[in-house]
Amino acid sequence: MDIQRIGVIGCGLMGSGIAQCAAESGFQVWVKEADETLLAKGMARIQGAWDRAIAKGKLTDDRRGEWTRNLHGTLAFATLADCDLVVEAIPERLDLKLQTFAELDRVLNPAALLCTNTSSLSVAQISPALSPHRPPRLAGLHFFNPVPAMPLVEIIRTLATDESTLAALRAFVQKLGKTAVMAPDAPGFVVNRLLVPYLLDAMRCAEQKLTTVEDLDAAMKLGCGHPMGPLHLSDFIGLDTMQSVAEVLFDAFGEPRFKAPSLLRQLVAAGRLGRKTGSGFYRWEGEKRLEAMPL
Repeated sequence: MDIQRIGVIGCGLMGSGIAQCAAESGFQVWVKEADETLLAKGMARIQGAWDRAIAKGKLTDDRRGEWTRNLHGTLAFATLADCDLVVEAIPERLDLKLQTFAELDRVLNPAALLCTNTSSLSVAQISPALSPHRPPRLAGLHFFNPVPAMPLVEIIRTLATDESTLAALRAFVQKLGKTAVMAPDAPGFVVNRLLVPYLLDAMRCAEQKLTTVEDLDAAMKLGCGHPMGPLHLSDFIGLDTMQSVAEVLFDAFGEPRFKAPSLLRQLVAAGRLGRKTGSGFYRWEGEKRLEAMPL
């Protein structure tokens, strides 16, 4: 299957990043959001990334114009009817995903591929929302944040996903300039199955005052060669997202290492969600991390 027209459901951090990469790679991209405010915010995030690239001399106005012409916003599912591939990137709530995929199944042509960017739910759980012919064209396509910078995509195959779907998705990922790895259709897939317990353990260390937030991050960054420390990374991901993923994994496996620490729950309850709200383990000013916040 030759994928040319891409739909993205959701224009938050992940959805806008997926749309940006696809537009830059020459695909025609339609981004669907729930209302004008969310759509405008997401599209502005993409244009802001291109503005910064121009300011740094890494992008020309002509190329930016070409990418902008590849990018389209919509509030209607019907606009996606001719898409070859649609990637869902909405919050980790199964009820919302089921509603979304039922709408997509209704408007898309029978050959279209459907993917979820879920980071923790089983892809097969979405199948009940689809017509009987659709499950062979359903898969997981898990991107990592920030999408434009992260080179990995996990492709998740269900028991029903056929080989032609996987081949088309591998070619799509390659055209984005990224590397695909196959992952099992089990909560957390590969990366989050290993990464989330590490991040939660770092939060437990902070909760127990093992050391300061800054020193904990510095220890793992410098001692293990990680590009950023675990609390910095958690803020970057979003602490509400971390809590949601932890809850899914704990429900699935029942292992203490997947249980959300009290500190994480307290920060989320206080609205300190990390970079997206300007405060979490650190204070943030836009994309810039500032000093650690009191715990």
